[in-house]
Amino acid sequence: MTNAALERASFRVLLKGYRVRADLTQEELAEGSGVSVRAISDMERGIAKSPQRRTIEALAAPLSLTDEELTGLQKAARQGRAPSPGIHKTHLIGVLPADVDDLTGREGDLDALRALSADLCDGRRRSGRVAILSGPPGTGKTTLAVRAAHDLGGDFPDGRLFLKLRGMSAEPANPADVLHLILRALGVDAVRIPADPEDRAGLCRSLLRDRALLIVLDDAADEAQVRPLLVGGPRCLTLVTGRQMLVGLECASRHPLDVFGEHDALALLSAIIGAGRVERERRAAHELVELCGRLPLALRIAGNRLASRPAWPLSRLVDQLRDRGRRLTTLTAGDLDVRSVFELSYRQLSPNAATVFRRLSLVPAADFSVGAAMTLVEASDEDDAAVFLEELADASLLQTSQENGRYQFHDLLRVFATERLALEESPEVVAAAEKRLTDWLVRTATAAGRYFHPTDGVSPLPVATPSFGDHTGAGRWLEVELKNWLAAVKSAAARGDHRPVLDLAESMHWYSEIGGTASVWYDVFELAVNSAIALGSKRDEAVHRNYLSWVQASLRDRAEEAIRMAWLAWDAAVEAGDPREQGWAQVYLTSAHARDTSPKLFDEAARLFEEAGYPLGVHVARTMRASYWYRTGRFADAAEEFDVCVRYFAQAHGGTRTPVDDTNYAFVLLRSAQNLAALDAPDRALTHCEKALGLFRRHGSAMGQARALQETGRFLRRQGDHANARRRLSEAEELYERIGLTQARIDTLGERAALADEMGDPASARADRKRARGLRDRLGGLP
Repeated sequence: MTNAALERASFRVLLKGYRVRADLTQEELAEGSGVSVRAISDMERGIAKSPQRRTIEALAAPLSLTDEELTGLQKAARQGRAPSPGIHKTHLIGVLPADVDDLTGREGDLDALRALSADLCDGRRRSGRVAILSGPPGTGKTTLAVRAAHDLGGDFPDGRLFLKLRGMSAEPANPADVLHLILRALGVDAVRIPADPEDRAGLCRSLLRDRALLIVLDDAADEAQVRPLLVGGPRCLTLVTGRQMLVGLECASRHPLDVFGEHDALALLSAIIGAGRVERERRAAHELVELCGRLPLALRIAGNRLASRPAWPLSRLVDQLRDRGRRLTTLTAGDLDVRSVFELSYRQLSPNAATVFRRLSLVPAADFSVGAAMTLVEASDEDDAAVFLEELADASLLQTSQENGRYQFHDLLRVFATERLALEESPEVVAAAEKRLTDWLVRTATAAGRYFHPTDGVSPLPVATPSFGDHTGAGRWLEVELKNWLAAVKSAAARGDHRPVLDLAESMHWYSEIGGTASVWYDVFELAVNSAIALGSKRDEAVHRNYLSWVQASLRDRAEEAIRMAWLAWDAAVEAGDPREQGWAQVYLTSAHARDTSPKLFDEAARLFEEAGYPLGVHVARTMRASYWYRTGRFADAAEEFDVCVRYFAQAHGGTRTPVDDTNYAFVLLRSAQNLAALDAPDRALTHCEKALGLFRRHGSAMGQARALQETGRFLRRQGDHANARRRLSEAEELYERIGLTQARIDTLGERAALADEMGDPASARADRKRARGLRDRLGGLP
């Protein structure tokens, strides 16, 4: 190390460097010097910055220090005892605020800042480090910066400065004035401070070139305010806090702060009101932190209110917070106020961004797309809306969602946006914006659903929209927008817009075999039945009662209700004179009746579809007839019929194949596989199953995948491949759980238990049977 470097280095850096050079551990150095390991550790970590002369001399021999090195080490220790001559001893300018005792949940961020500080000590940097702590209002950016400044004090013997930039106030601090404060803190007489801001910055850089100083720039407004203040030298660390992300600043490390996880949120609440109180009302505590949105400021306010009222049960505050209209008012304690903190950021927005912010509170779900924002403010295109969303994200009033291109509100910011909407816009304007959003969601969902219709020559063809270009994009849109479009169709039904409800529900029938859940499709098709009745359309009533019958039989394991709904569909279809829907009613009756059905129903269904000129329906009925023959032991007849149906569904009819063409084909392959196994053709059966599974996986059909996995597991078990059979059955059971098919889970667990017995694993068999019994008991208790 050069003489200049020796003079600049702190005692702890020198000591550690000499120990590493001597190839000694702290324990070995302690043994050779007689100085304790704890003392050596404290010196190297900067906790003990100025050890006594005799301690340093004891370290010299095992470290093999030269006379010059020993002198330098003693000098560094003396510098640690006295303040730097260039800094005001009192630090009256920019005094560091007091630390908090209960900082929680920021350990990872503190570690990252410690690493930045340690990086400054290697002596090779040409400039200081800058760390930007950004995040939504109330996430504790300043609190973290203050804690870091206190913790890292030992790394910066020349002092610490805390400077308020007032970025969210009506009059943010002028950079020139802040530079004046820094120079005064560095001991420059006021009359010697240059008038020109650039000269002030240059003088700051000159004075900090060889000093180790930590600077906190709190509540930054924007890059233009902060950039002139980045004057730290190679041994300086600058912490910048602000709601803006300051993406224009170069060479800065960024540390975005988010709300707490549940564990950290409960830990902060426990630190404020006592762990015992939280433990006694655990359920209320969990609800409390969620109602606070796990926002540190809101949690601190709630905790302070409870701490000041030790007789209050937590449930009392929870009851108050459940009222969204009073939630922000409730989150006030003395001069701590969530609403006012939000207002500071809101008032900085451009008028258009503020309008977007308010109206986004109308979106039903937590996250939303650029298209929703465009619709709410009637922007000319998505690019214009994206600009406003990015402004909100930069101001930390929105967060980017995990789903690419989407955004989301923090819970409390959404409440605040709702308040601003009611205060600043008329009911007529709000109602119009809400209707535009609902209509857009319903219309777009309907278009998306049509991408999943089969090429049967009857179903409506898809219509391209700006939201997606093909069935992959349509399926992804339906998945990520599920809560929004479902809420929108319910809203449309409530206000009497029945035709859009019917159009959406009819477009979703085939997609319902690929995505969504039983509860979603029950809600959608029930809404459609009610809309059909309201319009007096027997044909639409038949269509959607048929769909409801399918949901009850295939997704909810409720055969009796499925049969009842199919008969109601039949009656409506007969009254409407619609043979196609009569045919579907017969199909759903046979599906629900399963083993107890009459073979004449299949013949009648096929005849009705023939009369309607609907070949897809004809082959669905023939497939079901083949399955009936399989169940009754007519395997050869079933094989002949299955072959006809497999060939039909393998072909494209009337255009490019859609996902539903493939999933229909896959379901026929599965049914055929069962019959092939009965005909002692296990290899062909397994090939059919694997092909079906590949098709279901390609298009994301969870129900199809589960059934293919279950069938494949059965075949593998018969062939003695127990390990792969167990893996497939386990995957099937997990998928059945996800989509809510309880009876199918019970069946799969029973098969896996039998397989475990065959594998000589009685413990696993008992566990699976126990789980199956529990599910059976629960299923028996369902209404």
